[in-house]
Amino acid sequence: MNIRSLTRGDGVVIGAAVVLFVASFLGLTPGIDCPAGSTACPDYDAPNAWDSLGLLMSMFLSGVIGAALIVVGRAMPGRKIAGLDLGQFGVAFAIFALWTAFWTIIDMEADAGPGMILGLLAAIVLAAAAVAAPLVPALKAPLLGAPRPPQPQPYGGQPGQPQAGYGYPGAQQPPYGGQPGQPQGGYGYPAAQQPGQPQPAQGQQPQQPQAEQHTPAPAPAAAAAAPSDFSPFWFAVPVARPLYAEDGSPTPIAELAPGTWYLAVEQRGQGLVAQTQDGRRGVLQDTTGIQRG
Repeated sequence: MNIRSLTRGDGVVIGAAVVLFVASFLGLTPGIDCPAGSTACPDYDAPNAWDSLGLLMSMFLSGVIGAALIVVGRAMPGRKIAGLDLGQFGVAFAIFALWTAFWTIIDMEADAGPGMILGLLAAIVLAAAAVAAPLVPALKAPLLGAPRPPQPQPYGGQPGQPQAGYGYPGAQQPPYGGQPGQPQGGYGYPAAQQPGQPQPAQGQQPQQPQAEQHTPAPAPAAAAAAPSDFSPFWFAVPVARPLYAEDGSPTPIAELAPGTWYLAVEQRGQGLVAQTQDGRRGVLQDTTGIQRG
């Protein structure tokens, strides 16, 4: 379950559902006004939604269930019921809750109490956020900030260890046959002077070793086999986008959710070969607006 895929619209849906649930415990009608200290009025407790099962299920709990389906459908994409996504069922429940609240408050013979008024306002916000969340850019923004992509470590290295070492470009390499920490002067090294060996005269070029004189030029095929300039990178998508199979099948194998970092491993024309967190690979055909890590 990917919590970071939730959007600001989902946050509004969650807040409206909480207010709707709280309103179910408040009175549906106002209390009876009695003079202070009067004993003529009987004890009166305004009924709430829990005293009316039909109104509770069709308005208050219907909205709460719709909000839960929307959030679960966003956090777990691909889950369907009768061919429809969970989010679509959630939007239908939210609209049904608003429909019930509107006609119930109009048909009430008495004045509406705080529970009914607050429930109607919460149902309006819930239905509006459920419908507008996939459409309004401000509501499509991630609810939580995207995590920073992991920093790549050198091959064979451990996090926290210095990256300089034998074989690393930033490290000073000892001469062939020598040990780290020893002076670099030695037999055959230019800085070393051998006893009994005359120094070359000024202007005279020292004789190159036999191995260097017969070093062949690199073959053209080796130059042609140089690696491409593409290097893997982390990226995030602004909105949910499908990931297709590498064999060109039109059926998506996964859906990339916003707020999650994915690894691009290869350039495939105008698209990218991406790898999901569970190891699946596919082609992202629409790369417009992606955020590189």
